[in-house]
Amino acid sequence: MEAKTKDLWVFIETTDEGNAKNVGLELLGAGRGLADKQGGKLVAIVIGNNVDAAVKASTTYGADKVIVVEGSEYQHYTTDAYTNAMYALVEKYAPTSILIGATNNGRDMGPRLSCRLKTGLTADCTQLAIDEESGNVAWTRPAFGGNLMATILCPDNRPQIGTVRPGVFKKGEPDESRSAEIIKEDFHVAPEAIRTQLLEVIKEVAGELVDLEGAEIIVSGGRGVGGPEGFKPIKELADALGGVVGASRAAVDSGWIAHAHQVGQTGKTVGPKVYIACGISGAIQHLAGITGSKTIIAINKDETAAIFNVADYGVVGDLFEIVPALTAQIKKLKGIE
Repeated sequence: MEAKTKDLWVFIETTDEGNAKNVGLELLGAGRGLADKQGGKLVAIVIGNNVDAAVKASTTYGADKVIVVEGSEYQHYTTDAYTNAMYALVEKYAPTSILIGATNNGRDMGPRLSCRLKTGLTADCTQLAIDEESGNVAWTRPAFGGNLMATILCPDNRPQIGTVRPGVFKKGEPDESRSAEIIKEDFHVAPEAIRTQLLEVIKEVAGELVDLEGAEIIVSGGRGVGGPEGFKPIKELADALGGVVGASRAAVDSGWIAHAHQVGQTGKTVGPKVYIACGISGAIQHLAGITGSKTIIAINKDETAAIFNVADYGVVGDLFEIVPALTAQIKKLKGIE
């Protein structure tokens, strides 16, 4: 299809309570510069039920315009309802580019939408830019198992669509004084057109309790922890710091810890203030997931480990001696018994 505008859209994924998830707000920050270079507006797309909080957040974090679709059928994400709504909006407004968070829902909706629109989609992007020569969005993502970074252009079809990993970009500074144009579209999907139905939400699932993407402090263990019991000192340090436990793929594949804790190309992309890597060698796939960290601290007995090449601070030694000693000092400083 032909683009009618130079606008850049950001899909604002919402919670069941109608709040904006962090990834959409992160993408508003990333999309600001792209929209300006394209010569269009930064538009937030909010689909859900009772989403006033998400609309307000979208405005606060930089959207020039917010297009809202509300209805009871959007209370919980379903492929059919959300794809139909997005397709209808794109058909009407025809933006030039769309950013979608590479969450479970975004990874589901993005390809479905691109197929309907007969355009391309670049998945799991970690960098975004505007190609100076063509003016197209330059989508950069890991390729060949994370060993290379590929930059992809979509020169012929519109809109250009990409999913972007949560945590790669930081949210901008909120501005409560901002205002944006709010457009409410009355688009509904018939119940018979929605082929799936949410029967039950089980909040006790472990994966739901591991907020790696929102964590400010992460303490991760790798192959060097030696087994499931090796995560005990990792967890104790994380608890002392008020952080969460992460893990490398090697530890997860070995069955030592649940996949919900995995950091890296096939896990979560994170951007904490402090990332402590314990017994992690630093495979490129893992490093791709921690590049957004403000401070990286590596603890490894192998002084030649690749993790030291990216670490801000490195400790060469036995993690089973260093981590408990570090935990003890932190507890002492905090007055924790």
